[in-house]
Amino acid sequence: MQCNIDKRGRVLRTTMGSLISLIGIGLLATASLAGLPGWTLGAGWPFWIGVACVLSGAFMVFEGINGWCAVRAMGFKTPI
Repeated sequence: MQCNIDKRGRVLRTTMGSLISLIGIGLLATASLAGLPGWTLGAGWPFWIGVACVLSGAFMVFEGINGWCAVRAMGFKTPI
């Protein structure tokens, strides 16, 4: 993987990835609360949205740390 983003892009991706991961962790914590209809672990949208947020946030942090952007690697131009 070749570095294809500058310092601003790295900081932005790391920050946004951390925030999205925290949102996902919050959703997973909320989904694990028993007794609320539709909010049980593994059943319902909060659990799966939480999993998606944690995974995508972790990937964004990976991109920021390594200075590599998957979208730019596919040939798209991004503003940052």
